Amino acid sequence: MNTIKLYELTPNELTTQVNEGLKTYIENLIKTLSEQKSSKKEFLSRKETAEFFGVSLPTIHSWINEGLISSYKMGNRTYFKRSELIEQLLNSKSVA
Repeated sequence: MNTIKLYELTPNELTTQVNEGLKTYIENLIKTLSEQKSSKKEFLSRKETAEFFGVSLPTIHSWINEGLISSYKMGNRTYFKRSELIEQLLNSKSVA
């Protein structure tokens, strides 16, 4: 069983601790996504892209309209290049 320890922290110290934890989490996520890049198919459907990011289809539509992600059309189907999605994720602005 894990133990919960409470420390007296200033708001700035708490913010720093949270940011460091998030930074580590995001770096590990990016590393995992980069490793998966070589083992998965290169083009994703809208549904697969939404699952990849863990968002809804309307969010993917908004991201396309805002220019946050690039898409490719073939007939009435939309596809996304996995490597470009990862690159756009790596180049996005950080939260901290």
